[in-house]
Amino acid sequence: MDIDHIKDSFSRSAEDVVKTLETDSKSGLSSQEAEARLAKFGKNSLGEEKKVPLWKKFLAQFADAMVIILIAAAALSAFMAYKEGGAEGWIDVAVILAIIILNAVLGVYQEGKADQALAALKKMSSPKTKVIRDGQVTVIDSEDIVPGDIVAIDAGDSIAADIRLLTSSSLKAEEASLTGESVPVDKDAEKVLEADCPIGDRSNMLFMGTAVTYGRATGVVIGTARNTELGKIANKLTNMQDEDTPLKKSLDKLGKILAVVCIIVCIIVFVVDVFVQKVSWNEALMTAVSLAVAAIPEGLAAVVTIVLSIGMTRMAKNRAVVKRLLAVETLGCVDVICSDKTGTLTQNQMTVKVLFDGRDMYSVEGNGYAPEGHIVDASGSEYTPSGVCETLIRAAVLCNDASINKGEDGEYTCIGDPTEGSLTTLGNKTGQPKDETNTKFKRIAELPFDSDRKMMTTYHSGIKEGKVISYTKGAPDIVFSRCAYYADGDEVKEMTPEVLKRISKVNNDYASGAIRVLAFAYREFEAGHENNVSFDDESEMIFIGLVGMIDPAREEAKAAIAVCKQAGIRTVMITGDYKLSASAIADNLGMLTPEMKEHGTGAMSGEELDRVTDEELASVVENTNVYARVSPEHKVRIVEALKKNKHIASMTGDGVNDAMALKAADIGVAMGITGTDVSKNAADMILMDDNFATIVKAVEEGRIIYSNIRKFVGFLLSCNVGEILIIFLLSLIPSSWVPGIAAPLTAIQLLLLNLVTDSFPALALGREAGEPDIMKLPPRRSDEPIINGKMKANVLVQALAIFVSVGGMFLLSLTGKVGFLTAPGVEPLAVARTVALATLVCAELFRAYAARSERCSVFKIGLFSNKLMNMAVAASLAILIAVIYIPGVNRIFDNVALPLMSWVVILPVALIPFIAGEIHKLISSRLHK
Repeated sequence: MDIDHIKDSFSRSAEDVVKTLETDSKSGLSSQEAEARLAKFGKNSLGEEKKVPLWKKFLAQFADAMVIILIAAAALSAFMAYKEGGAEGWIDVAVILAIIILNAVLGVYQEGKADQALAALKKMSSPKTKVIRDGQVTVIDSEDIVPGDIVAIDAGDSIAADIRLLTSSSLKAEEASLTGESVPVDKDAEKVLEADCPIGDRSNMLFMGTAVTYGRATGVVIGTARNTELGKIANKLTNMQDEDTPLKKSLDKLGKILAVVCIIVCIIVFVVDVFVQKVSWNEALMTAVSLAVAAIPEGLAAVVTIVLSIGMTRMAKNRAVVKRLLAVETLGCVDVICSDKTGTLTQNQMTVKVLFDGRDMYSVEGNGYAPEGHIVDASGSEYTPSGVCETLIRAAVLCNDASINKGEDGEYTCIGDPTEGSLTTLGNKTGQPKDETNTKFKRIAELPFDSDRKMMTTYHSGIKEGKVISYTKGAPDIVFSRCAYYADGDEVKEMTPEVLKRISKVNNDYASGAIRVLAFAYREFEAGHENNVSFDDESEMIFIGLVGMIDPAREEAKAAIAVCKQAGIRTVMITGDYKLSASAIADNLGMLTPEMKEHGTGAMSGEELDRVTDEELASVVENTNVYARVSPEHKVRIVEALKKNKHIASMTGDGVNDAMALKAADIGVAMGITGTDVSKNAADMILMDDNFATIVKAVEEGRIIYSNIRKFVGFLLSCNVGEILIIFLLSLIPSSWVPGIAAPLTAIQLLLLNLVTDSFPALALGREAGEPDIMKLPPRRSDEPIINGKMKANVLVQALAIFVSVGGMFLLSLTGKVGFLTAPGVEPLAVARTVALATLVCAELFRAYAARSERCSVFKIGLFSNKLMNMAVAASLAILIAVIYIPGVNRIFDNVALPLMSWVVILPVALIPFIAGEIHKLISSRLHK
């Protein structure tokens, strides 16, 4: 098979193309042949996006204001080492540069981990395609399509390969990405075009990267990957947006502010030391370098990156694939969740429960898609369908595109719409299996369902000799209005107001019990009418009955809605069902307030929505939790009204026309199972299980991630501010007051602290499981800065406590006031600096436990409940002991071995910041209450 010989498939008949591709239009390729072709032609992918070379990623780590200051500090240290001579100064330079390079390597590694996480998420949200293989309709990843595959196409599908149409019904495709045509174009499988026909006029073809907006079809794949007309569009749907989030912008701004403050303070310290303290410029410069190092939270960016990537991966494990980092932040702000009903708030296991043939009512036994079950009449006896009831079931089976497959595990699954799946199951239960019935009464034409008509019609032969019979199903109110007659036993009678009232009452009774109802009708035409079908055929019809089905509410959805109430999040149901049915399910789920139930408010139909202005709707949305019989345009209006009222709204959707509402929402949520590729492309998040509870879990995870980021940002900032106070304020003390005073910590000691002993606990803070009451707090404002007034107060308290404890210990050791803090025969300044480092590191490690919650006492959440924190603290303490007591290593880091008794003083003093943090939380929480 030569792929080049089917480039002109649009100018050849469908049968000729199928023959050339050595496939079968009915049964498709065999699994073995598909695997062989996949090996021959490769994946249906245009390859990875061009990757940034490793060396560029590495160099990019140095293009940061904070890192540039560290490099400048290393350069100044090198200059002084050159001036002074000797190896000791160069050791300092080497260590500073080594730590800077280590930071860059860690940054590249963590970026790589984040990229891997995003790649995994991208794969999870990759588009799917329905193909026929081994005679069965199956859903596969679009990248596994091969030339010769027979593809089943419905409205909403994105096309992942170039396809020659075999059959088509009212098919329209949106080809703007290929031809620039702004409106959908008509497609017709029967046409055979000229060999020089331009792409835009190839009406018997579908192209990679386009989308079907209407109708249904089958086609054969004639080109994949680079053998397509639109090679560069293959990754369009799953392309993850690479953009700076508000959090990253906020942190970048913080870094620049710290850099400016650092330079100003360094200049002040240098000037004071040289011109006021009369310190040598070499020593003053070294103090300035130490201050520069102290002001930079080197590990901050790396920790943020890894925590966000871990959080997104954790969300994916919980069946919520977040496509953009921005969505992770926004999730924590959501205060209104607008959700579809079917499959999201309910189980999406539609089961026919009742039948009404215009005269009698029947109940249907059995659950789910299993074929076991039967019909029971009003007396409770098993009933074999006949007459109008048999016709009603036949219409339900024939006017239907869903199929039921039995998996290897014995489970029955629906391929297609779940509502139609329940109708197929009804046929299986009552002796009218779909394949057999379709073969006997062949479908010869159709009018596909669309949201404007709310009906679907199929035309069949073989039912009545010399006649074409059309079966129509749809929304009861629409079908009722199109029926001029009704079937009564063997007779067809004219529809009267009395009969219509009786039928409508049955419909309303069903709907008020949360039963979804479809109405069925038929019409007879002369043979040959299948060549001239139109929407006008859906009039003057004969009513044959109602089919009622129920989709039980998810128990987990009920619990999730209760959680939402506690979290200050309002849940809104948006559905195409009737108002009575939707309200009944909403009430069962606990979505209606007592006031709404008492006054009969809280629910609105699409018709009522059309009668209110946008200004009135802004008021209405505040007191409405159920919207029934709505269109995609209504969804957009609802979202915009909520946003106008400053709400942060999440909106779910699964159809082509939902794309606008998904884009308009702050968080667009697409359905992973029933959702079209178009809706997934427009969404920020994809639910792999179509479950409302998963949205709530994602909101909770978003809150936890943001809360954890706040925790370690506050932790690192308070440490850096504390270090600045220590260096800056102690440098202002005249040597006449404290002989031998100098910078209390060297640049190497501060780098060690910031990169190692601070980063490990910060990373552990980023992995906190979340506080137990996080979903009992109101949503945060979207414009609330990460460093708000509460964090500023906390940073100030902690920084002052660090200054008091570390500065006090440094001065006590340097002046020899406490014997335990001196070492005979060792320079007092070296001992004092080591004491200061040990006190600061221990204070940071103790304080990390207090930082695990901004509101609750650490003793309430469990002092040692974060195992990663325990490991981080143990590792940091081991490093501290190593750089103090291992000969040679301690010299590199400007330390000396301390007397063991010195720890008797160091450890209690190091607890001061921890105690201050706990007291501050207690006071602020009481003030808040």
